Amino acid sequence: MQATKKSSGWHLRDVIMLTLIAIFFGFIFWIWAFAYDAVAATPLKPFANDITLGAWIMAGPLAGYLLRKAGASFLGEFLAAFAEMIIGSQWGVSTLLSGLIQGIGGELGFALTGYKKWNGLSLVLSTLTSTIVTFGYDLYASGYASYSFGMLIVLFVIRFLSIGFFGGVLVAAITKLIDKAGILNR
Repeated sequence: MQATKKSSGWHLRDVIMLTLIAIFFGFIFWIWAFAYDAVAATPLKPFANDITLGAWIMAGPLAGYLLRKAGASFLGEFLAAFAEMIIGSQWGVSTLLSGLIQGIGGELGFALTGYKKWNGLSLVLSTLTSTIVTFGYDLYASGYASYSFGMLIVLFVIRFLSIGFFGGVLVAAITKLIDKAGILNR
């Protein structure tokens, strides 16, 4: 994988790839809700959101890392959330708000490199910013502010590990396979 590359505008190929990522992950997100429900039905219920959140983050980092364009991570995540909602998300239209928050979180990591580095560092930054932004949102939206400081630390670490695995490790592996197959001809 090339460490640096300048972005040169959007092309039809980029729009098609972004659309495919959004539709594919919209379906994956819809299915993943069943994994969330399964975890939430166990004694791990307080951790269900943080354990499973990483999979819901994948579309953004994958779009950003593959397309290497400003805005790709945000659009990939938001459009995947839109596709999930259209398919029939159990959270309805609030899925769009989640996609918006998650998309901003993922995009910030790539923005911190000035959209000039497309490597492991940019994925780590995307993982970190996704964790911080989504956790900040859940402090208020999901009532995390009522938890003890110790519980907040545990939830944050679990979330970071989940996002790191799905939005970092798996995204890097998928991108490596796509590059090896020559699908994007970079």
